[in-house]
Amino acid sequence: MSSTSPKLWVVATPLGNPGDLSPRAREVLESAAVVLAEDTRRAGLLCQRCGVKARRFFSFHDHNEEDKLPEVLSLLNEGQTLALISDAGLPLVADPGYRLVRACRREGIPVSVVPGPSAPVTALAGSGIAPQPFAFLGFLPRSRADQEKTLAPFADLALTLIFFERKDRLRDTLSVAHAVLGPRELCIARELTKTHEEYILGRLEDGVPAGDLLGEITVVVGPPEAGAVTGREEVLRLITEERELGGSPRDVARRVQTRTTGWTVKGIYALLSARRDS
Repeated sequence: MSSTSPKLWVVATPLGNPGDLSPRAREVLESAAVVLAEDTRRAGLLCQRCGVKARRFFSFHDHNEEDKLPEVLSLLNEGQTLALISDAGLPLVADPGYRLVRACRREGIPVSVVPGPSAPVTALAGSGIAPQPFAFLGFLPRSRADQEKTLAPFADLALTLIFFERKDRLRDTLSVAHAVLGPRELCIARELTKTHEEYILGRLEDGVPAGDLLGEITVVVGPPEAGAVTGREEVLRLITEERELGGSPRDVARRVQTRTTGWTVKGIYALLSARRDS
């Protein structure tokens, strides 16, 4: 790599198993003048585990990307070759870098990607859930109201949904997802490519299985089950009808459940509550 020919490399790194670092990724990381990393300490440990001798690390993450962008572009305009990595997997998919790549394209600086591990695609491939089409949502917002707003546009679309979630918020998030999306296939993929990798298959309406779920978690939610499950919009219409007839929310949910397919009273009650609170 010529020091007079600037280039940004976007490099995929292992999710957990060091053996997943490609020879090409290794070559790029060792040849780059600077490796841009979310966490320079973690990047150093990763390179140590993989036997990569990087020249220099530079902190580049969500909270400093805008501030660091001019300095990074200056390095590139000086003719240096840089490599961008995330803590794990393929950068930009759920990590910083979008603004940098966009700025490089705007200034005519070459950008190349060294593909490799990606948690959303890995979870999808191992889930057994219909893979096409799918949408990746990153981390869902923390508040219930914002989660509902994020998920609502996908309620009646024939898409498989993939998102990340923290173990301590998973139960509540899946409850919201069920209230918005209705009954669907579910896969909770954790510790991908690591020693304790696990794919937990189930149903969205059943929520999180008993026991502690440790490690990094990727959630795959199947598409609406055409012909087998009443659509969310139809359930909302029935809720409106039944509420006009009176009774407690629980009574309304029970009546609606008898007029639908694939919905539980609990799921309809959650949807009714969400609509009442909005």
